[in-house]
Amino acid sequence: MRTASNELRDDLAGHASVGIDHEPPPFRLSMLGGFELSCAGAAFALPLAAQRVLAFVALQERPVQRAYVAGRLWLNASDQHASASLRTTLWRAHLPAGHLLAATTTHLSLGPAVRVDLHDVLRCAQHVLRHTDAPTRDDLACLLHGGDVLPDWYDDWLVFERERVRQLRLLALEALCDHFSRAGRHSEAIQAGLAAVAGEPLRESAHRVLMRAHLADGNPGEAIRQYRILETLLHRALGLRPSPEMGALVTRCESGVT
Repeated sequence: MRTASNELRDDLAGHASVGIDHEPPPFRLSMLGGFELSCAGAAFALPLAAQRVLAFVALQERPVQRAYVAGRLWLNASDQHASASLRTTLWRAHLPAGHLLAATTTHLSLGPAVRVDLHDVLRCAQHVLRHTDAPTRDDLACLLHGGDVLPDWYDDWLVFERERVRQLRLLALEALCDHFSRAGRHSEAIQAGLAAVAGEPLRESAHRVLMRAHLADGNPGEAIRQYRILETLLHRALGLRPSPEMGALVTRCESGVT
C-alpha cells in the first residue's frame, strides 16, 4: 500500500532525475516535544534509525563528519561496523538526495531547505540574551513554543544537548520577563515568567522574575502567592526553603513596597 510519504519521495526523486532547476522542497523538522517531519505540510515518515541520524545532524548545527555520526549513534560497534550501519540506514530510508541531508564522502549536513524548530528557538534565545534592550513580541512567541528536545528518546548523546537547550531557553524567558516588566508590558512579562516557571518549577530565578513582574503590575498579592508556591515546591521536593533574597522580596511585597 502506497503512503503519502512514498508518493512524496517519488515526486522529489522525479524532480532530481529530470534535472529541472527546482527550488528545494520546504522540509520542517520538529524536535521540541517529539520528533515530527513534514514536507510542504504533509507528514514525511522515516524509520527510527534514520530519524536518529537526522536529529543528530540537526543538533550539530554545522556539517559533521560521518565517522563522528557513526561513532556516536552506534557506540557499541567497531568503527567499520558503525560506518556500515550509517550507510545502510541512509540507503534504507530512501532519503531524497540533497533535500533532507547533504552528504559527501566525509561529512553530513542538513539540506538547505530544512527548517528546524529547535534552531528557531536557539536563534531567538541567543538574540534575546545578546540584545536585552530590544526583545520583541516575536521573540516571546518563539520562546513560548517549546518543550524538551526529543523527550521520549533516551540516547546518551541527547542528555547534554537537551539540557543545554533547556537552560538557554529558560535564561532567555527570564530575560524577557525582566525586560517587558521594566518596559511596562506587564502581560507579556507575566507570560514569559509563567513559561519559565513551567519549564522548571524548582528554579528560583524564574519565580523571582515572575514575582517582580507581578509587583510591577501592581499585584503584590500575586507575587506573595508565587512565593508560597515556590516555598511549597522546594520543601516537598528538596526539603529546602527559598533563599534570603526571595525572603526579602516577599517582605517587600507584604509591606506594600513596589
